[in-house]
Amino acid sequence: MHHARVDVLSFQSEIYLATIMREGIRTARRRPSFYTHYLRAAKFTSMPEDQLAALITDPTQVAALLAAVLAAVFALSRMGAFKRLFDIVPPVLWAYFVPMLLTTFGVTPEKSAAYEWFTYVLLPLALFLLMLTIDLRAIASLGRLALIMLLVGTFGIVVGGPIAYLAVGQFIGDPEAWKGLAALSGSWIGGTANMVAIQESVGLRDLGPIIVVDTVVGYGWMAILLFLSGYQKQFNDWVGADTSAMDRVDKTLKQLDQTRRPTTLATVAIIVGLGFGAAVLSRVLGGALPALGNPTIISHGTWAVLIAVTVGLVLSFTPMRKLEADGASHIGYLGLYLLLTAIGAQGNLMAVLDAPLYLLTGVVWLAIHVALLLLAAKLLKAPLFFVATGSMANVGGAASAPIVAGVYHPAMAPVGLLMAVAGYILGIYAALVCAWMLGAIA
Repeated sequence: MHHARVDVLSFQSEIYLATIMREGIRTARRRPSFYTHYLRAAKFTSMPEDQLAALITDPTQVAALLAAVLAAVFALSRMGAFKRLFDIVPPVLWAYFVPMLLTTFGVTPEKSAAYEWFTYVLLPLALFLLMLTIDLRAIASLGRLALIMLLVGTFGIVVGGPIAYLAVGQFIGDPEAWKGLAALSGSWIGGTANMVAIQESVGLRDLGPIIVVDTVVGYGWMAILLFLSGYQKQFNDWVGADTSAMDRVDKTLKQLDQTRRPTTLATVAIIVGLGFGAAVLSRVLGGALPALGNPTIISHGTWAVLIAVTVGLVLSFTPMRKLEADGASHIGYLGLYLLLTAIGAQGNLMAVLDAPLYLLTGVVWLAIHVALLLLAAKLLKAPLFFVATGSMANVGGAASAPIVAGVYHPAMAPVGLLMAVAGYILGIYAALVCAWMLGAIA
């Protein structure tokens, strides 16, 4: 949204600015009536108040700060002194959580044109490049057990959402609470990119406490899974796990082509050009297609995501998939991580205090997902590794699943990635079903 230039024309505005300088921004923020009165008197109404409360509001500066945060996170993760810390709390969590802290403490705004641009361009760009480089044959070779556990996890999220809404969510008191939970289903079936896609699909303007629920509940579960990695033998003995599937996957990994070519200016230009071209073209074509559903389930933004994902999948069967050897997926993940920082910056930890029922709804929802996975593991004699990766491939997506898989079996990190990519494919479609169900019962 475009905001007019801020004009300071009145004597009252000078009083207000002097008050800020004398008492500090905190004092002004603690006095909302005074704050609002002088904002109006000074003709500040053209700028959102949540931006005025932040130290950094310029979209370019906000975008630069988020990029710098991401760079700092990865730079610190490569230092030996911080290796243990990042082994316990992976970079993906810091990329998500640090921008949230910046917003919570008033450094960045909850709404910014920078976030809108990141969503508009980086979402379809990342999905297109990730789908372009996918190896569907490798995913199919993961084995029946791995794919079944992935599907059970997806099913748990799809049915768990409506059940959690009926049990707790309906008492939140917000008529649009179902839209927030629909967006959360997108995050928990494939990752952040799908959350943004579903947010656009249902017309949710403010993610608010949903981002906090995603962080607290989603990454809280990830922390539990990392802790449980030390109890694999006990769990596998309890379910009578069949490790033959693990042996097949390990053999598959050895057969995968892991060779990469040195990155050159020409290949980066091709990949970035393709990504931006596909992103903008998908947005243009999506904008020309009609919105479907009442309430809206497939919006113009959803059409754009579906176009980017479908075209990328189709092109993955062509020689263009060889761009993976030049690092196409790395650029896709970069776009995804930058989008992750923007999503985190839209969250405010204080939102949980305002809506604790959202947090409880998320806990009930994820408990249903976990219960179904444990039941499937017992019936199918699945090792804990497939429970953990099947869950994280849904709840955490491609950024978290390889981390969890690598903690359980260091050589198996690519399995988590492949399962997460499969989750991306399923995610947008399964989350749309969950969104439809939530809208129907709301």
